[in-house]
Amino acid sequence: MLDISVRQLEVFVATAEYCSFTRAAEDLHLTQSTVSMHIRTLEEVLHACLIERGARKKVILTEEGKRVYSIAKDILSRMEALQDHGAEGAEEPIRIGTSTVPAQYLLPKLLSGFLKKYPQARYILRRGDSEHVLDCIQKGEVRIGLVGYKNADRSLIFQEIARDRLVLITENSEAFRSMQAAGKNGQDLLGFPMIAREASSGTQHAADLFLQRLGVKAPNIVARMDNPESIKTSVAEGVGVSIVSDLAVSAEVRSGKLLAFPFTPRSEERKLYIVWPKDALLTTAELRFVQHVKTQTGAILSSK
Repeated sequence: MLDISVRQLEVFVATAEYCSFTRAAEDLHLTQSTVSMHIRTLEEVLHACLIERGARKKVILTEEGKRVYSIAKDILSRMEALQDHGAEGAEEPIRIGTSTVPAQYLLPKLLSGFLKKYPQARYILRRGDSEHVLDCIQKGEVRIGLVGYKNADRSLIFQEIARDRLVLITENSEAFRSMQAAGKNGQDLLGFPMIAREASSGTQHAADLFLQRLGVKAPNIVARMDNPESIKTSVAEGVGVSIVSDLAVSAEVRSGKLLAFPFTPRSEERKLYIVWPKDALLTTAELRFVQHVKTQTGAILSSK
């Protein structure tokens, strides 16, 4: 029996249908070199040239490639039908790691929406700050992560899923209401006692970068907390001000529990990412989840 993997067939079919290695890589969340490797391996197993070499603009199948495409497409269609016919819960759980803000304000709706589309899906969730999630991915403890910052690790694939505005929050007191009415920005309030997240938090990482850019070398940090809810409660009680995710405080600002100041006149944003190992061959369920996160996160944020 030929040693052919399902992933090789998926990669070949996607490349043939998109007529592009690049588009196939984007759709399957792989690198272009990985796509090329799978197709070369398939050609070696079949002892056949499937794609015309030297075509610059788009992928062109050879006659043998067209025949193999038809067979591969049929195999994949049958396998998908077989998978859909399987019992609920038969799929391996999707192992997800998520940092604090995505965990509290994005993931519940993302998981709910995904389960409505794929009732057989199951999850194993790990939660921590962004640095901890990236470490879990490297150790193989989770396969997919949702994090608040991107490091320089080239063994990981990061794809932006959303942008989150940073704001400076204060208690809702007469003094701060007067400052807000006067058009003050968050950077005007940096002299007040400040509550910060732990240093390995994605939110704090972004806040530190903004403070450095403003030339603020030693903010008056009176406390560090690893829980946004504790920070919000402490700010509301007048312990200090804090730089936080706008997503994390939208409900409290609407209710009047807290005041939010744009960090600077032009506002400040940090990116949220979905991440997985570059050399990972994501399962069908994992690919579906990645695509769901990329397409649905914007809608969730716009509803906040």
